[in-house]
Amino acid sequence: MDIDAFVSANQPTWDRLETLVRHRGSLTGPEVDELVDLYQRVATHLSIVRSGSDPLLVGRLSALVARARSAVTGAHTPAWREFARFFTVSFPVVAYRARWWWVATSAVFLLVSTVVGYWVARNPDVQAAIAGPEQIRRLVEEDFANYYSDHPAGAFAGQVWINNAWVSMQVIAMSVVLGVPIPYVLWQNAENVGVSAGLMASRDKLDVFFGLITPHGLLELTAVFLAAAVGMRLGWTAVDPGPRRRGEALAEQGRAVVSVALGLVVVLLVSGLIEALVTPSPLPTWARIGIGVVAEAAFLAYIVYFGRRALRAGESGDVERAPDVAPST
Repeated sequence: MDIDAFVSANQPTWDRLETLVRHRGSLTGPEVDELVDLYQRVATHLSIVRSGSDPLLVGRLSALVARARSAVTGAHTPAWREFARFFTVSFPVVAYRARWWWVATSAVFLLVSTVVGYWVARNPDVQAAIAGPEQIRRLVEEDFANYYSDHPAGAFAGQVWINNAWVSMQVIAMSVVLGVPIPYVLWQNAENVGVSAGLMASRDKLDVFFGLITPHGLLELTAVFLAAAVGMRLGWTAVDPGPRRRGEALAEQGRAVVSVALGLVVVLLVSGLIEALVTPSPLPTWARIGIGVVAEAAFLAYIVYFGRRALRAGESGDVERAPDVAPST
């Protein structure tokens, strides 16, 4: 890198940041925003020059970034702005960046479920190995449908929300071991879904199965797939960190996992409400499924719109911007 050209191109930015830091006690609202933006940009410059061989420039920028960090820490952003940024930038951009992992996870899960379901439905010997005829009859004709209406809607919604959030948090927690157990957990769940579908199909109740599981299942499974995708992506980051140092890449992706964990709490709350209030309701099957489809489409549209916009703006979704790490997409 041509250090002289780099300094010449970025000197105005450094000078402006220096001025804002010096007058931090009298900054206007827009100037505070500018201070935060310039701080992040100069932190990126510092990360770039650290790979060079100019210790004087590194020292100068390190001091400037440290002073700017102190000023930014003292310039508190209103809570509502942090909240809005999380749901319009941090969460959707992390989900959008993981989209291909997300799509692949969904496709493999559905493929395994379909194959298992077809195998169970077409093989009486397999059905007999799973349960006795009376147990299967009770599951198909009573238990499967009664599960959604045996409890008061409010209590059931809370129970479902907590359970689904717990399952997703378990999947995300597996990121600590680089997501290695996640494919096995997904495989087990895909098998369970396939077995239930196969048993229902063997008694010509597949319409009941999809009529009950689709309204809430679309959004619920999408949330689980997203949690699994970011967890496995974290594991892959350890193998292939890209152009960044492995520690920096893992730290950023780890913080991205936290963003997804927080965002999915809200998504799974919506899914739990649908499961408690819509799935067991007397609405026609097409209406219940329609509500689930609308909720799923709205969530995906939200991720694509806000995630793509944030990505184009250079956002990474990192919830904790360390001053010595260059943001990346």
